[in-house]
Amino acid sequence: MADVEGASKPDLKSGVSVEGLADNAMIVGHVDDDEVILARRGDEFFAVGAYCTHYHAPLADGLIAGDTLRCPWHHACFSLRTGEALRAPALDPIACWRVERVGNTVYVRERSAAPDRLKARSRSTPDRVVIVGGGAAGLAAADMLRRQGYDGGVTLISADDSPPCDRPNLSKDYLAGTAQEDWIALRPPEFYTERRIDLLLGARMSSLDVKRKRAQLENGKTLEFGALLIATGADPVRLPIPGAVDSQVHYLRTFADARAIVAKAASAKRVVVVGASFIGLEVAASLRTRGIEVHVVAPDRTPLERVMGPEVGGFIRKLHEAHGVIFHLGQTLNRMDGRKATLSDASTLDVDFIVLGVGVRPAIVLAEQAGLAIDRGIAVNEYLETSAAGVFAAGDIARWPDPYSGNRIRVEHWVVAQRQGQVAAMNILGQRVRFDAVPFFWSQHYDLAINYVGHAQDWDAVEIDGSLDAADCAVTYKRSNRTLAVATISRDLQSLRTELAMETAPAGLERQ
Repeated sequence: MADVEGASKPDLKSGVSVEGLADNAMIVGHVDDDEVILARRGDEFFAVGAYCTHYHAPLADGLIAGDTLRCPWHHACFSLRTGEALRAPALDPIACWRVERVGNTVYVRERSAAPDRLKARSRSTPDRVVIVGGGAAGLAAADMLRRQGYDGGVTLISADDSPPCDRPNLSKDYLAGTAQEDWIALRPPEFYTERRIDLLLGARMSSLDVKRKRAQLENGKTLEFGALLIATGADPVRLPIPGAVDSQVHYLRTFADARAIVAKAASAKRVVVVGASFIGLEVAASLRTRGIEVHVVAPDRTPLERVMGPEVGGFIRKLHEAHGVIFHLGQTLNRMDGRKATLSDASTLDVDFIVLGVGVRPAIVLAEQAGLAIDRGIAVNEYLETSAAGVFAAGDIARWPDPYSGNRIRVEHWVVAQRQGQVAAMNILGQRVRFDAVPFFWSQHYDLAINYVGHAQDWDAVEIDGSLDAADCAVTYKRSNRTLAVATISRDLQSLRTELAMETAPAGLERQ
């Protein structure tokens, strides 16, 4: 239950004047000990829980879109009618209360019972669904299959030793030491038992026969399936560093990777982070939070320049430098001699360990060997189905037709992977749902968060509304005067509105 200051928030059981609540507006009140949002949509009124079930964001700061409510922080989407979590990253519903209008007063009555599980809409559902990959897309798909009422077998195969985890947190709060280990699992162990999801950990698939619908694991076990989802994600790009021993070099992709870095950080004084990408800079921020001296080595002129341009990249560099990060840009790590790291300019650093964050490559070997169509990833249609009927792909590996840009794109974002897993699950059940979500990601650097909607591989103009230095702005990336993507800092509502506008724009055209 949320703490409620009864004096500052209205008692919704006592009623609220209709005139006091405009169309598409919300107020926060309380019902007994629960903090509740009362929202208006035309002549309809809805009462729902006040906080997102993902990271507890205040939903009153979000956006009403149709009969849905969107989270201001990470763009989860909930039904105002049922509370159902319609879009990741939230997987759990928010509570709902019955609303009654009497004359010009709206009263919030008793809390509604949780809605029954939806039923699969197709009569010809597969006997068994096999999901390869225990990351964002895989877990979201398994969860959605059960939420949609699918009663067949579900097997989730993960190469990791740990159950599906909150991967974005690994480089952020968990690595910084501000998130407990038991927060990291996306679902508790009993979830898989209760939902009858056969979770195979530390398991890898060795071959796939899409015609016979058979998959074989490295341990020799064969699985037959009616439908298959490939969600193998991406693998870190590994750089050979002459002279370095394995114990000195770390990557961050799995929970085990994060634990290993945390263990090393406990006694470390100086660390080199190779790469000025999002993962590298988030690692740098987290290690600085622990009081470790951090040196970032990268060949780039400016951090994040290829993704967000020199203006935002320069601002991020100043932010990190203000927190004590030392940059060695335009350089590479040439070799290690014991604890001595030698850079390409011949300078040396005495370091305790190295973290490499230089990008990832889609894990598509299994799909290639199975003869699926490949296009710098696994090619899928608007329903996320591959070139083989009944075989779907989602997440970092999938290249799909993006309705906003009119291009085929592949995106390595956590929320995109989750949403694709959900859509793939519905299409496995024959629902024919197009994947039309606008790509979204967030990045956290100390207390500053950047939200990014859209997808801009290249652009010819950058427009900044507001001030980067004041950490209050929207940065728009355009090509031929058309908006491709928008990054925002401290403008959550604008980010949500941009996402909605892109969703409703015709393919290849900007909605004015």
